[in-house]
Amino acid sequence: MERNQLEEIVKPLTEWYRKNSRSLPWRKDRNPYRVWVSEIMLQQTRVETVIPYFERFMKRFPDVASLAESDDEELFKLWEGLGYYSRAANLKKAARTICARHQGKFPETYEEIIGLPGIGPYTSGAISSIAFEQSRAAVDGNVLRVMTRLTENGQDITDAGFRSQVTKQLEQIYPPQGKGDFTQSLMELGAVICVPNGEPRCGECPLAFFCRAYHNGTQLRYPVKKKKAPRKVEQKTVLILRVQDIEDRIAIRKRDAGGVLAGMWELPNLNGILNEQEVLQWLSDKHITVKAMSGEIDQKKQMKHIFTHIEWHMAYWIVDCDAVGEGNGLTWVTAWQLENEIALPTAFKKVYKKIP
Repeated sequence: MERNQLEEIVKPLTEWYRKNSRSLPWRKDRNPYRVWVSEIMLQQTRVETVIPYFERFMKRFPDVASLAESDDEELFKLWEGLGYYSRAANLKKAARTICARHQGKFPETYEEIIGLPGIGPYTSGAISSIAFEQSRAAVDGNVLRVMTRLTENGQDITDAGFRSQVTKQLEQIYPPQGKGDFTQSLMELGAVICVPNGEPRCGECPLAFFCRAYHNGTQLRYPVKKKKAPRKVEQKTVLILRVQDIEDRIAIRKRDAGGVLAGMWELPNLNGILNEQEVLQWLSDKHITVKAMSGEIDQKKQMKHIFTHIEWHMAYWIVDCDAVGEGNGLTWVTAWQLENEIALPTAFKKVYKKIP
């Protein structure tokens, strides 16, 4: 589509946004730090879920310096339930970089912003346009859906070249003023009108006059997206090890520094679905003496947890321990600590809740 044609969407879309946009906490102040944190939190997470997390995060870490100096355990605890903990780790890394390279002042150019840990073209575009009023597009799934329907474009939206093409097209039509509003209007349209699931709300769309898919009744054919490869299924046996001494304690341990949930706390777990004797042997090797145990390894009753490319099927055993041994890599903590101090990823929270 020619540039002069696409320019027709700018005014009606921006005016619609200014009259109809949702009131969200990160829109009240276009401070780049707030824009950045919100965009990272919103990755693969619903707006309704993010709002209370964002507000708690801003209260505890109101600026780059406080985030850079944050304690990892406290940071992850604040993030608990949002998932994709590498996002939180990269926020801290980037904050430390900003303090070291930019004296704590958020960088203002797209090139400097995209060089920060955990920030790609989308997030850099969002910060550059919303916080600094630059002609930089933030192209995500919502925006690609809007654009492919407007133009009836059947190219694969997972193709990096196509995303780059759409980005360039949009950056050519940014208005002289209100660049941040234009970026957010595209996001908002894709989130509440040109929705990803079900029928788009075309009767309320400010761009219906322009939309080829609407006029031809082909909205649901777009966007075109290559099918993902099926997720790899991994079977896990998760152990809830508990001991009663002065107060009840539960065993946890740190995950390795690489891979899924890198460096996070976890309940001890073993690959495969292990029966009682196999678990007892593992515990014996760890010098853990067992008083009683019960569990669930039936395939139909296993719990599932889905990551981006991996799916865990989890059986579990609840083990009451008499002696816990030493030097086995386990840390014994109270329920209060798990509730208030230690971030336990959702996959393991599901199992932890099985404790009677």
